[in-house]
Amino acid sequence: MALILIVAAALWGLGHLMDAPRQARWTMIGLLYVAVLAVHVALPQGHPLRAATGGSAGEWLVLGGLLGLVLAYRKGLARVRARVRPENRPAEAQPGTFATGEIDRYARHIVLREIGGVGQKRLKEARVLVVGAGGLGSPAMLYLAAAGVGTIGVVDDDDVEGTNLQRQVIHTDARIGKPKVFSAVDGMRAVNPHVTARPYRRRLDAEAAADLVGAYDLVLDGCDNFETRYLVNRACAEAGVPLIGAALSQWEGQLSTYAPATGTPCYECIFPSAPAAGLAPSCAEAGVLGPLPGVVGSMMAVEAIKELTGAGEGLRGRLLIYDALYGETRTIALKRRPDCPVCGDRPAPA
Repeated sequence: MALILIVAAALWGLGHLMDAPRQARWTMIGLLYVAVLAVHVALPQGHPLRAATGGSAGEWLVLGGLLGLVLAYRKGLARVRARVRPENRPAEAQPGTFATGEIDRYARHIVLREIGGVGQKRLKEARVLVVGAGGLGSPAMLYLAAAGVGTIGVVDDDDVEGTNLQRQVIHTDARIGKPKVFSAVDGMRAVNPHVTARPYRRRLDAEAAADLVGAYDLVLDGCDNFETRYLVNRACAEAGVPLIGAALSQWEGQLSTYAPATGTPCYECIFPSAPAAGLAPSCAEAGVLGPLPGVVGSMMAVEAIKELTGAGEGLRGRLLIYDALYGETRTIALKRRPDCPVCGDRPAPA
């Protein structure tokens, strides 16, 4: 038997030297196995060829059966792996640990006294949900991915259009017509393959919002309609998850962090009802400066990193307004509204 195994190894090595495909090399070994098995079945006991090949027919059948089981297992495992969706595949490193090269990638964060290694590990372990893959969500997601936020979810039901590309920088011309959430995932993974990006292609309803928000540590709302803003605010308040919300209009942007669980106002405290039709036209109707979402969306990412790492002072209880036309920034103090239907009955923390 040892002689046949040596011959099989020689055939494999010869095939490798000749650059023969793996399938061809396995075929040669298979033919050798069939020939040896035929010798033991067809020739009588004591025949010189049977003696030269060693063993018995039973031993060769057992060896062939074991090899078949190994090949069947490998093939089955490959099929299972192929069915795993990309966003659910295990990352190179375990949750909360850094893969090879990540420490160098985040070195400029780690040397910051306010973040350091501890803060970067918090970012690695963090889960952030971004509502809206448009003008505000685009820069926010790119910077969150670049910063090493471990898991980033994105919710949107639209497809990429040519008119988006003037300001929605996570998308590309080649991805026009593609669902925005999948385009956004491509953009984040291109920036940082170490993050887990989860796309949710849908329009939020109350049930879905509650389920999604509860699975994340922080929510960024950059959507373009008031119905979704109020829905996300309510879900975050009920789940006790901080919400960073922002909005745009022509040359102006605003953002704040809403965390009623810690005593600060929620979105509905400040904006009790949506404006009447025509008072807050959409970007398509009124226009918007292309770089403006980049500025405000990047601010959202800054506030998110501060919330997750505990660095500095965030925008809880404050509304930041940025006027791009005149280059002005101002901040307004916010207060909870006692009769707010979302958080008015929540006692302030001691």
